[in-house]
Amino acid sequence: MKRTKGLGEEDRARIEAAIGHSFAERDRLDRALTHSSATPTSKGSDYERLEFLGDRVLGLCVAELLFTTFRKATEGELSVRFNQLVSAETCAVIADELELHRFIRTGADVKKLTGKAMLNVRADVVESLIAAIYLDAGLEAARGFILKFWGERASRADGARRDAKTELQEWAHAKYAKTPAYRIAERSGPDHDPRFTVIVEIPGIAPESGTDRSKRAAEQVAATKILEREGVWSKSPDAG
Repeated sequence: MKRTKGLGEEDRARIEAAIGHSFAERDRLDRALTHSSATPTSKGSDYERLEFLGDRVLGLCVAELLFTTFRKATEGELSVRFNQLVSAETCAVIADELELHRFIRTGADVKKLTGKAMLNVRADVVESLIAAIYLDAGLEAARGFILKFWGERASRADGARRDAKTELQEWAHAKYAKTPAYRIAERSGPDHDPRFTVIVEIPGIAPESGTDRSKRAAEQVAATKILEREGVWSKSPDAG
């Protein structure tokens, strides 16, 4: 992340091309990318209020998308899909796809954050960006952005699944009275694009490994492999 007085023209053009929207009011994009730690004496110039609004716009558009896509789904299935799509983890992944970490403006203390705290910052910025688009051009523009990055995710066959780590823990407790143990087997790649390989072990059955861009995501991959291997979950159609 970097701290600057504002986006340069090249960075602004790159972000607007990625999200598919050119801002009529340029300050909105700057504010959407500004953490409160970067402007401690200028209240209201950061993304906190935008995040509040963006969370609601995202929720409305995702609920509408699921309601129209899965016409025979129960309320319970729609809720599981909804919670997964609007989660901090999903928003943070979309932030990574947009490479927003290169443009978020923070104070020095926030630059040191890692793990869950940093995931939340990335997720918050995506929500604030949605609000900025909504304020700049209305609901249709915000819906277009959400459909672009959430549409395919919403239609995936495994979208109605629960969180894999939670599912695996409950299954392991019920079947073996054991808690799954996760450990990092390997970390590779540069700091800005790391890859983690995690192994999950449950006494009594063979372990599995998962690789992804964050430790938590790799844990989810490994947990999913055991759930599918043991027949708790059906294997995803797009799985290798």
